[in-house]
Amino acid sequence: MIVLAMLAVLFLCLILRLGYIQMIQAPWLTEQAEDLWRRNIPVEPKRGQITDRNGEVLAYNGSAPTVVVIPAQVKDKEGTAAKLAPVLEMTKEKVQQQISKRALMVYLAPGGRKVTDEKAKQVRDLNLTGIYVTEEGKRYYPEDGLASHILGFAGVDNQGLTGVESWYNSRLQGKPGRISFFANARGEEMPKEDDEYVAPQNGQNLTLTIDSEIQTFVEREIENVVAQYNPDGVMAIVADPKTGEILSLANYPSFKNGSYRSYPQETYNRDLAIWKNFEPGSTFKIVTLAAALEEKKITLQDPFYDPGYYTVGGRNIRCWKAGGHGQETMLDVVENSCNPGFMLMGQKLGKEKLFDYIDKFGFGQKTGIDLPGEGKGILFNVNKVTPVDLATTSFGQGVSVTPIQQVMAVSAVANGGTLMKPHLAKEWRDPETNQVIEEVKPEAVRRVVSEDTARQVRETLESVVARGSGKNAYLEGYRVGGKTGTAQVAENGAYKSGHYIVSFIGMAPVDNPRLVAYIAIDNPKAPLIFGGVIAAPVVGNILGDSLHYLNVPTSKEGLAKEYNYFDVKPVEVPLIAGMSVQDAQKEMLGAGLQLKTETTGTGKYIVDQSPAAGTKVPPGSTVRLYLSDQQAPTEQKKQ
Repeated sequence: MIVLAMLAVLFLCLILRLGYIQMIQAPWLTEQAEDLWRRNIPVEPKRGQITDRNGEVLAYNGSAPTVVVIPAQVKDKEGTAAKLAPVLEMTKEKVQQQISKRALMVYLAPGGRKVTDEKAKQVRDLNLTGIYVTEEGKRYYPEDGLASHILGFAGVDNQGLTGVESWYNSRLQGKPGRISFFANARGEEMPKEDDEYVAPQNGQNLTLTIDSEIQTFVEREIENVVAQYNPDGVMAIVADPKTGEILSLANYPSFKNGSYRSYPQETYNRDLAIWKNFEPGSTFKIVTLAAALEEKKITLQDPFYDPGYYTVGGRNIRCWKAGGHGQETMLDVVENSCNPGFMLMGQKLGKEKLFDYIDKFGFGQKTGIDLPGEGKGILFNVNKVTPVDLATTSFGQGVSVTPIQQVMAVSAVANGGTLMKPHLAKEWRDPETNQVIEEVKPEAVRRVVSEDTARQVRETLESVVARGSGKNAYLEGYRVGGKTGTAQVAENGAYKSGHYIVSFIGMAPVDNPRLVAYIAIDNPKAPLIFGGVIAAPVVGNILGDSLHYLNVPTSKEGLAKEYNYFDVKPVEVPLIAGMSVQDAQKEMLGAGLQLKTETTGTGKYIVDQSPAAGTKVPPGSTVRLYLSDQQAPTEQKKQ
């Protein structure tokens, strides 16, 4: 009886277990079995395209069909090879060799993995067992080389490797689809089982904040700098200070996205504009000035005497100008980029307060820009800062920062005192409908200084461009503010003789800044190495072209440029519309200008002119004439 009871319990347990497996575990076991039987042929999604803010395509995917073979499913290999060879323009022997490989899947194509649409259709029409046609994509960059460090590139497996291609890879890549079939352990297709096609989900389309036209202006200026000064490197950024949008970012050396393998790895792996750490020099003085004004440690009218040095901790730290600037105001200190004056500001602030503002302006930390490889700079530990460290930090020596940090710090001054987070993604669009599915909003990090302090700093920087060391960035019709920088490069704990990074950062228009532009030039080969001589005119050109392109109206307000004895002063174009060509010729010669011989229209009267009357241009400039047989009204306003 005991044995019988034990057997009954055992059989009951077996019956319960069998019922559990049959009724409860059956779906899961079936799924596991199907996974063991299932073979998948991947179908790539179409990678999302990348455009600039105006819709110009910068990167897109071109898809191409690919013929895939499952060798185990091909029973008649010789017959299959005979049918495929003429379609694929391959020899029968080569095709038979490929489809006879001991592999789960083989790509079949005469020159790689992709075939034409026509050949793909012919292969499908053959309806051969074990032969499948799928899609693969290839990345194209129509403006190959433009904004290369921003875009980066994608590899052959649809994987973003650098730039925004890498940063936003998961959204650009999409989700792959598949062609599924059931096969036994030998790879042979199981009978009475249907194939399954799961369509891929294409990647989202990305609209960037950059403007291709402004990017072109910047890259053109970099090319000119390289041709003229043969530097080791160049970094340039243009930003919208109110939103943190990056309108342009470029470096030298650069590369072409479509052929990145032809360049050294460090060229495409290092985005100097966000990665490189170096002493900023005098551009950093903007931070010291803003902090001193905000804390009311100085006013711009305070007097200061510069003997050519400033004594700190028993050590004389010299001004860049031998003999010093003598008696001046704090406004003059900024215009002249006088190091002793800034050391005084730093001393009045104290190390805790100065480094607190350095931190608020975003130095010593990543800005959070949506690009891989950003650096964060190197600052002193405030607890270990000596009086000499405080003095040198005040004028931008002894600390290391990145170009993007400087741009965002000055953007905070330009927009009224708020530090913004920089960003390159403007919006995301659905790949099928092209409708906006997400818009990237401007993100404020913190308020750094008051609007009044920001206004004072902007106006002071305008004075630097009109009357001080930044004159070469001056633009007629636009109020430009900016600061020069010339910093010696430190290597292995010591400054390297003759190796400088010159820079300039500017904004315009000063009363309502639309743009902040920055350029740094590493080791330019020139007899006179100063940021005001080499970098300032470059930023002036970038701002001038960009403001005209954006249709920012000109203004006659602001400070007039102060000319030195050797400076070439511009002349004002007189009003000649309404005159005869002969009278206009006399008027132009009297103004030191020339009449352009190419004219528009016919007739003996001038009805319009370019540049317009009232425009200031260099002496010897030409004026284009628009002619007509009818005389224009004499009372024509200057534009």
